[in-house]
Amino acid sequence: MTEAGVKGRPEIGVVIPVFNEADNIEGLVRRLVPVLERLTASFEVVFVDDGSRDGTMEALRRANAADPRVTAVSFSRNFGKEIAIAAGLDHTEADAVVIMDADLQHPPEVIEAFVAKWREGYKNVYGQRTDRLTDSAAHRMFARNFYKMFSLFGETPLPEGAGDFRLLDRQAVIALRAMGERARFSKGLYAWIGFKSVGIPFEVAERASGVSKFDIGKLTRFALDGLMSFSTLPLRVWTYVGVIVSIFALGMALTFLTQTLIYGVDVPGYASLIVSVMFLGGVQLLSLGVLGEYIGRIFAEVKRRPLYLVAERLGAPSQPDQAPLPLRHDNRV
Repeated sequence: MTEAGVKGRPEIGVVIPVFNEADNIEGLVRRLVPVLERLTASFEVVFVDDGSRDGTMEALRRANAADPRVTAVSFSRNFGKEIAIAAGLDHTEADAVVIMDADLQHPPEVIEAFVAKWREGYKNVYGQRTDRLTDSAAHRMFARNFYKMFSLFGETPLPEGAGDFRLLDRQAVIALRAMGERARFSKGLYAWIGFKSVGIPFEVAERASGVSKFDIGKLTRFALDGLMSFSTLPLRVWTYVGVIVSIFALGMALTFLTQTLIYGVDVPGYASLIVSVMFLGGVQLLSLGVLGEYIGRIFAEVKRRPLYLVAERLGAPSQPDQAPLPLRHDNRV
């Protein structure tokens, strides 16, 4: 146990975001708690209920009644997995924090290897998937193409096969807490903060129950958040497109001028004119769309709304360090 753990702070905390995972809670706790008991005498498990509409909170109440070290935070509505992870990090004061899913695709037994590396001095220990056989073919293709794009355009390289399943030292957790951005791409944030890191290969298990909550629409939004949070290339590329189109237009103008001087005035074709107008119009609308995506994210950031709202706390999870923003009172008419 660390010195901080002796003083009362848990040595190991586990953050688990859940959304409609009522059928998985009991089995996960049954496997997870013995692993933690082998590793330390001081631990806590913090579930973050992301606005579930099934019996997830009832299952968490039963788990808390059986073991008070299992606590929970419930959102007022669904805010998304990335926000749930941020809330979990806010509500634990452990010396080392493990982030994992509730569906048992992240085997709790791998945490022992995470903690061993942490005790060697590593502050960011991440699980590396050895395969994606549990994903659908469409999901595998989407993920493969996204990570290829991110490696080409992203400003922060991502370790191959790394995801949310990882252990973070308290110093790394404090660094992540300082990042209040709304459009969160946690995998990029884990890589951006740096610290001494190492990967632990693991095989992804089959889901214990239920189905994945990520459809193509959510995956697309997640990919856009990732690319736009860690790359300005989508903005800069339109400068290059504009230069190329301008050069092409200048070349065509010189060609038409030469033909006119040599062969006289020629009647331009209607089809080529329409195609040119539609092409340039499409380029302009696409560039405006990219600008709109960035401006929309800026708009969300400047409003300074809280990342999440807590409807209920179950057990005794730590309170966030950050104080709420003060209310502004203005008596002027």
